[in-house]
Amino acid sequence: MEVNTFLSFDIGATSGRAVLMTILKDQFEMKEIHRFSNKILEIQGRYYWDIYHIYKELKEALCYCGKEKIPLRSIGIDTWGVDFGLLGADGVLLSLPRAYRDPFTEGVPEHFFQHQISQQDVYKKTGIQIMNFNSLFQLYQMKQEKYSPLEQADKALFIPDLLSYLLTGNRVCEYTDASTAQLVNPYTKTMDPDLLSAAGVSPSLFEKIVYPGTVVGTLTESLGRETGVGPVPVVAVAGHDTASAVAAVPTTDRNFAYLSSGTWSLMGIETDEPIISEESFQENFTNEGGIDGTIRFLKNITGMWLLERCREEWKREGNDYSYAELLSLMEKATPFRNFVNPNASCFSNPLDMRNAICQYCQENGQQKPSSVGQYVRCIFESLAFSYRKVLGFLEHVAPFPIHRLHVIGGGAKNDFLNQLIANVIQLPVVAGPSEATAVGNGLIQARTAGFIHDRWEMRRLILSSVAPKVFVPQVPFSTYERAYKKFLSLTSK
Repeated sequence: MEVNTFLSFDIGATSGRAVLMTILKDQFEMKEIHRFSNKILEIQGRYYWDIYHIYKELKEALCYCGKEKIPLRSIGIDTWGVDFGLLGADGVLLSLPRAYRDPFTEGVPEHFFQHQISQQDVYKKTGIQIMNFNSLFQLYQMKQEKYSPLEQADKALFIPDLLSYLLTGNRVCEYTDASTAQLVNPYTKTMDPDLLSAAGVSPSLFEKIVYPGTVVGTLTESLGRETGVGPVPVVAVAGHDTASAVAAVPTTDRNFAYLSSGTWSLMGIETDEPIISEESFQENFTNEGGIDGTIRFLKNITGMWLLERCREEWKREGNDYSYAELLSLMEKATPFRNFVNPNASCFSNPLDMRNAICQYCQENGQQKPSSVGQYVRCIFESLAFSYRKVLGFLEHVAPFPIHRLHVIGGGAKNDFLNQLIANVIQLPVVAGPSEATAVGNGLIQARTAGFIHDRWEMRRLILSSVAPKVFVPQVPFSTYERAYKKFLSLTSK
């Protein structure tokens, strides 16, 4: 019997992994074969992604497949959004890609709005929320700095497309990842020439946009021979990791909101058309690309980044807490004692996350967290109330009723937080799959190969292969009413 196996590379801001998906008759199986770290490099005050390290790790996974004689139907790559690499006219990568956490874009949006195009007009053109690290502002600031790689660049490739280029030698600009750049018109799904001009770059800097499911090419002859896997096709899946994850929401109808929960929390709905209004502009909601030309109308919320950084700091001090230990300590801490706005700029990339939390609390008239458990509880409760606030706006603008919240990604395994969310939002929370991004990546490849017809068939296949965990509200929201009002008052600045 022919075995149909697809290789998904799912690469995040802190780690990456290679996952095999094997399609059976009416189910699929997943197997992780490789995991690696991904860290930002600081070099002379600039922050970069070590794209060659990532490429080396991709080769490691391919070599494993070659050694084990695993026949691959195709390969797909998803990553974070916004960042890009710059190529010269001869196709050579001119520098390591700048990382979105590089502070070189701080204050740049304000300068751009003052001297180029107003904030309101930028939003009307793109429907993308204003974040200082968006590609638009990165390009603009690079141009202001006369950044030599951009000065010499012939093409710019977003990170998933750059990795596909390194594997195949072919260049594309995949829709879902490009949509995060604040350069794409969500109606025409093409680069906006006025924004490119305002950023100081030529429209030819980017390739023509393609949609998820496009075959980029095959592995180069030398790479196929070196790894032993041969000329395997590389598919442009939903290159933005959240787009691949949302494609994997296990549902049979559209009456849901989703929460892609990990380092970032991305909470939104799937719509056929953009939602661009004065209200969505004021609330800083975004319209990013999804599978089948859909729109992911969502809000970016800094997620487990705060806790990840705190864990690193505790580990450096000799306390390598597991999540189970942190939850145990949190349960002993006083509820609703401290609240922070996870999206506050002070939490973007502080030298000391715990100190940043303490300063935020002090500046807002709160006592500092007094224990490890208190830090954890502060983060979890702040996230849960942030989700309730965002859900309230989604319910207001959605063209359909929202009956449940699907939590996908690593946060699907956090039972405490998911039960807290269900209590706070007073809707069922359906948790899983935790590996949604890799699942979506693999199923888009399977669809390209002809095994699946549309995204709803993809989702039905997920339901037959994965058993999501459901959390229903256990206490009325009145239990949290006073605490929620306190959260709103302390985080409204």
